[in-house]
Amino acid sequence: MDTVIIHTEWIKLGQLLKLANLVGQGSDAKFLITNGDVFVNGAVELQRGKKIHPGDVVEVKGFGKVLVEIEG
Repeated sequence: MDTVIIHTEWIKLGQLLKLANLVGQGSDAKFLITNGDVFVNGAVELQRGKKIHPGDVVEVKGFGKVLVEIEG
């Protein structure tokens, strides 16, 4: 599992997927999320704007899994 460092208190799921290089662009994130291929802490997440916090684990089926941590 890779780690993604954020510099704020939270990040939107779609933005995180791009930051973690799990998708190339926002439309890819939207497609995967609406298809039910994205999991946050083990549960399917269907909201692209879901707030992701440090300590959350985000997985994209077939692409990988990341742990979110805050800088510092």
